[in-house]
Amino acid sequence: MTIKADHRHLYLQVIDRLKSDIDTGVFKENEKLPSEFELSKSLGVSRATLREALRLLEEENVIVRRHGVGTFVNPKPLFTSGIEHLSSISSMIESAGMEPGSRFLKATENIPSEEDLKRFQCDGGDKILTIERVRTADGEPVVYCIDRLPASFLPTDFVEKKEVSLFSALEQSGKIHVAYAVTYIDPVGYHEQASPILNCGRETALLVLKQLHYDDHDQVVLYSKNYFRADKFSFHVVRKRV
Repeated sequence: MTIKADHRHLYLQVIDRLKSDIDTGVFKENEKLPSEFELSKSLGVSRATLREALRLLEEENVIVRRHGVGTFVNPKPLFTSGIEHLSSISSMIESAGMEPGSRFLKATENIPSEEDLKRFQCDGGDKILTIERVRTADGEPVVYCIDRLPASFLPTDFVEKKEVSLFSALEQSGKIHVAYAVTYIDPVGYHEQASPILNCGRETALLVLKQLHYDDHDQVVLYSKNYFRADKFSFHVVRKRV
């Protein structure tokens, strides 16, 4: 297993070797790596060289180091999406060759708050529907969704039918077309409400996407707060020079 010398820096060779070992199954997803002493000895490098390689691998999200516990192999995300593309969770799951599903937790109607009145430009007589669901991939919970919108925007039987795609239900009447969204992303650790719903341990991080969805007339038609399992989803963005 010793690193063979070449013209590159040793830490780069260590990175390539560990990535290869992960790809070939020598080290499996969620598996704890040997100690720094054991790993540096088996690779034939100094602990300083190994630490630099591990630091860069952690930056790439290949591994995760847990203080006082050890270093673990991060599972590769099953779903990846460019955040500049507005696609439904269902389509993301389908693109990975898996079956999307939805488990309704609850749906409640309330009078609009001051924030709702400003956000949706509705009046006090409208009802605001809050829907809590768990999105699944082949039956496994992967996203906890909280969606909030005026009840009049959805078919009256939406909750009873338990439609999988909220976008499809919104656009069913032909009066609403979701054109774009403004998205805020926050990484969080263990979440007292979302993590147990998604069967996540304290070591599993979450990505929270807060999104304001707009129609063709720049009117907000949906506010969503989605908790994604960070070990299942990754998001990226293409940035162009201006």
